[in-house]
Amino acid sequence: MGSDLPASSTMDLIGSSRYALAANGLTISRLLLAPVFALLILERNPWWLTFFMGWALGATDAFDGKLARRATPTKFGAFFDPLADKAVVLLAGFALVKIGRFPLLPLVLIAIREVGIQAYRSYWTREGLAIPARKSGKYKVFVQGVAISAATCPWLDGTSLIADLLLWIAVVFTLVSGAQYLIDGRGALRTSGIR
Repeated sequence: MGSDLPASSTMDLIGSSRYALAANGLTISRLLLAPVFALLILERNPWWLTFFMGWALGATDAFDGKLARRATPTKFGAFFDPLADKAVVLLAGFALVKIGRFPLLPLVLIAIREVGIQAYRSYWTREGLAIPARKSGKYKVFVQGVAISAATCPWLDGTSLIADLLLWIAVVFTLVSGAQYLIDGRGALRTSGIR
């Protein structure tokens, strides 16, 4: 939450530029496709279709970020972009737990952080302050995505060591970025005049 971001009071709800509208459209598509990805994992995993769908969802996240940077940040994007990331990671992650590809504990730790930060974001959105995603949050989503990719990759079928190791690395990124988010969030709230 750098100082170069506009104050939340000046942020449009969905934006009017083609870049903002396209970015928000990709966010919606990622949110809608998250349960489809989880169902594919439950139906048949590992499978190349599942693996490539995961990468396609990751690509939409990267691409909508590039589009959003060409436009003024929107309240919709600030709230729903990280929500879509969480939906993909948690639905896919718990689907992988269900079929025995991931252990439960790391997913529970990730879920606690993700739900907690989303509740934090939701509270301040209701108060009229949109808190944009941090770069550290994007890094942890990437690491989470790599762990999910390893667990859905047919070439890694029969070995859980790589996917499990990547998942625990994702847990570390997730918890550290959550702590940074809270610390920096307090600073942003103070500079906005909201306490």
